[in-house]
Amino acid sequence: MRYFLGIDIGTYESKGVLIDSDGVIVAKASKMHDMIIPHPGYAEHDAENSWWGDFCFISNKIIAETKLNPNEIKAIGCSAIGPCCLPIDENCNPLMNAILYGVDVRAGKQIEYLKNKLGEDTVLRKYGNPITSQSVGPKILWIKENKYDIYTKTKKFITASTYLVSKLTNAYVIDHYTAAYFTPMYDLVNNDWDFENLSEYCRPDQLATIKWTNEIAGYVTLKAAQETGLAMGTPVTVGTADAAADAVGVGVTQPGDMLLMFGSSLYIIHVVPKLTTDNRFWAGPFLFKDTFMVASGMSTAGTLTKWFRDNLTPDLLEKQNQGGIDAYDQLQTDIYNIPAGSDGLIVLPYFSGERTPINDPYAKGVFFGLNLNHTRAHLYQACLEGVAYGIAQHTLGYKEIGMETARIIAVGGGTKSRKWMQIVADVTEHEILIGGVFGAAYGDALIAAYSLSPIGAIGELENSIRTIGVVKPEPENYSVYRKQLNRYTKLYNLTKELMKEMSV
Repeated sequence: MRYFLGIDIGTYESKGVLIDSDGVIVAKASKMHDMIIPHPGYAEHDAENSWWGDFCFISNKIIAETKLNPNEIKAIGCSAIGPCCLPIDENCNPLMNAILYGVDVRAGKQIEYLKNKLGEDTVLRKYGNPITSQSVGPKILWIKENKYDIYTKTKKFITASTYLVSKLTNAYVIDHYTAAYFTPMYDLVNNDWDFENLSEYCRPDQLATIKWTNEIAGYVTLKAAQETGLAMGTPVTVGTADAAADAVGVGVTQPGDMLLMFGSSLYIIHVVPKLTTDNRFWAGPFLFKDTFMVASGMSTAGTLTKWFRDNLTPDLLEKQNQGGIDAYDQLQTDIYNIPAGSDGLIVLPYFSGERTPINDPYAKGVFFGLNLNHTRAHLYQACLEGVAYGIAQHTLGYKEIGMETARIIAVGGGTKSRKWMQIVADVTEHEILIGGVFGAAYGDALIAAYSLSPIGAIGELENSIRTIGVVKPEPENYSVYRKQLNRYTKLYNLTKELMKEMSV
């Protein structure tokens, strides 16, 4: 039997799965880690401990529990949160904590500088993506302007998946999908680094080599084998970002397929038949040659519900810690009878700025419309609805630029809440398929298998769809949610200048 290992590094948790050649999961393991928030608007990871440390822990655990000969693992795929920015030295040692993806909004000044210098029309035409907190270019500039001693020592500016693959193989590679988020550094027209204009950020040799996700990046070194328990010489794929791997894991591979990934943040991937750009969203190649996607991301989803639980439900947490019902489960029970629209209450879920479609690092969280009849349950449901309104802004925006959505598949921790999924279905007026609980690591393992036998395999990924349910929209809620969505949009537009003023 041939086996394939996939490991994914998330914002708060890392997961790994081992599958056989039929796609059946043989073993799985996970490990928690922390996100570091040293200042408001910052979001960081300790790459050595949280990324590589978790990878080693998971690979060793899976090998030990299955008692497999490591040589039976024929290929390895990995993914991670992205795009992050990690400066490393010549020995692949991190020079500082990694600056995370769009939830880290420290580079607001650099974003504004680049927007004004390059012009939004040029940025969209050449790079396909607006310059936002999701972009790596401003993050590198922030290091240059605020950590110049580190900047001068940096051999490479890399993202999380590149770091894992380099630790495994000594090769510095990045897939096209992830590289496209190094705005404004990846030339979308030529599918390569924009070598003519890199000097603003770094030298060309300080960036990783770009390849397709399913290509073999290299082979496990002796040192990596000793640390991970894997066999030296095992092929390793180029890797990708977690959401893209998750998409593969539930069969989001064809034009018209759309992924909703409910993690700490909310991430959307919509597969399209051709390159499609819009200054509200992120465009670029998908995972395999001649495939394309439009992606989007909201800064909070699970982090918002976690904030609510940790700060507003001390009684529920105490009961949970004493062996009682899980606090989240109790909150789901509490909102069961709260009507659609939460009796007029609206939440702007911009607790860590916002990415698409407003692309505003200065945006702030808002509870609006409170009255004395509102309860904690109303507040909680309004948080869930706030995320759903953000999703609806995306689906409506996609329609405006001619994108057709055939299926929406939701994955991640948020799908455990049936009420939340019902809200999303009602607000978007679209049925929601619930993906299996395999996650990005499963997609990584599938990609690893595909890398060794690509002929016909990509079509067979369609057979790997693991949907476990469907949530159909309830038309009786449409009128309420249409009004609330309109108010949600107006509320941001009326307060955005004040939000920015508060950030100065």
